[in-house]
Amino acid sequence: MGEQLRAQPAAPAGPPPAASCSLLGGLLQNGFHPASQPLSNGGCGEAPHPLLLRPELPPLGHGSPAKKCRLRRRMDSGRRHRPPFPWFGMDIGGTLVKLVYFEPKDITAEEEQEEVENLKSIRKYLTSNTAYGKTGIRDVHLELKNLTMCGRKGNLHFIRFPSCAMHRFIQMGSEKNFSSLHTTLCATGGGAYKFEEDFRTIADLQLHKLDELDCLIQGLLYVDSVGFNGQPECYYFENPTDPEQCQKKPYCLDNPYPMLLVNIGSGVSILAVYSKDNYKRVTGSSFGHMMSKEKRDSISKEDLARATLVTITNNIGSIARMCALNENIDKVVFVGNFLRINMISMKVLAYAMDYWSKGQLKALFLEHEGYFGAVGALLELLKMTDDQ
Repeated sequence: MGEQLRAQPAAPAGPPPAASCSLLGGLLQNGFHPASQPLSNGGCGEAPHPLLLRPELPPLGHGSPAKKCRLRRRMDSGRRHRPPFPWFGMDIGGTLVKLVYFEPKDITAEEEQEEVENLKSIRKYLTSNTAYGKTGIRDVHLELKNLTMCGRKGNLHFIRFPSCAMHRFIQMGSEKNFSSLHTTLCATGGGAYKFEEDFRTIADLQLHKLDELDCLIQGLLYVDSVGFNGQPECYYFENPTDPEQCQKKPYCLDNPYPMLLVNIGSGVSILAVYSKDNYKRVTGSSFGHMMSKEKRDSISKEDLARATLVTITNNIGSIARMCALNENIDKVVFVGNFLRINMISMKVLAYAMDYWSKGQLKALFLEHEGYFGAVGALLELLKMTDDQ
């Protein structure tokens, strides 16, 4: 994902002393928060504005320029109860990394002028491209427009790349001096533990690791609540047992509880969800990484045969139906990147659920199938400030 960014000159870690005045002044607004009070030049001969000072923070005269920048941003963002930009959430899975990015669209001319260069270049790069290097993809068709998040209006972008490219992504963060904008990234998924040390040593970033199932549920509920640009997020297939009459139909998920949530990625997790804070993992499986050509080429034929056997044997639709019966649940929602651009599998699941339940159960699907964990991580970021 980082090939194109690597071709660009990396942003400097901090300005030379002569440039620090304008940059520190600009950082007061770097979170894109409209100025409600006049601001001083922040260390260029005048005292900082008193509303920006907090007694628990050390004076700005200590530390490197990058630390001064972060300190200014922490004071400003903490006062307004929201983190500084950029806003990201990550779900680092076994096969794919899912990244959501909030692009502010209500930036004033003053904010645009005062925005620091590495933040501006990150926003421009992410929103001006649909592909990043050879493997990174922005799913333009999934973009959520005109959202209001944490008091700011903007668009939510959905980006994915293979987990095997994570080291290039981390290196990109180092080269773009991301740590001068944030000290912490919110991430979920098994990769948040696997790559934690690399983020710290290479990019000088801490990972705030979040529970995978919490993020999945909170992200799903949020996206369903805002809708898909005026259309419903949830849908089903009408007449799934008739190939000629089968068609996609919207479904209202306003009253989702209880529901069985089947997350199909590199593995499968089946959750019984009774409320946004009350759920349990009913069952699941591990499916390895057999969708990755690199993984397939590196294993024996015996291993591949075993993985294929497990995949066939573990009939997802049948297991989901039985779980729904056991839990007395009549709504079954399927999500996960296994379903991305996979109409055949969705229709097979819809057919199986309808056939084996004699029409009593519907298989429900969601447009942003694999991104809910990343959205949940972003929502957690918006509850935080850099002071935390």
